[in-house]
Amino acid sequence: MAKKAVRRKAAPVRRVWSKDDIKVLKGMARKEPLSKIAKSLKRTEGATRHKATLMGISLRMTPKKRATAKKR
Repeated sequence: MAKKAVRRKAAPVRRVWSKDDIKVLKGMARKEPLSKIAKSLKRTEGATRHKATLMGISLRMTPKKRATAKKR
């Protein structure tokens, strides 16, 4: 019997963070959700979160101001 060819998973492509990537990350941080930032950078959410953590950039969204309830 002939041996079956074993397909191996392709190694992940590693890209260096350019200055433009960092500018986009800083500009979108706290304004856009992580998924949108990662998609625009063409990187995974994990890689984006890791880079932001290393640089000390918070990705937490700023809460939108709520309308105050009218008193009766």
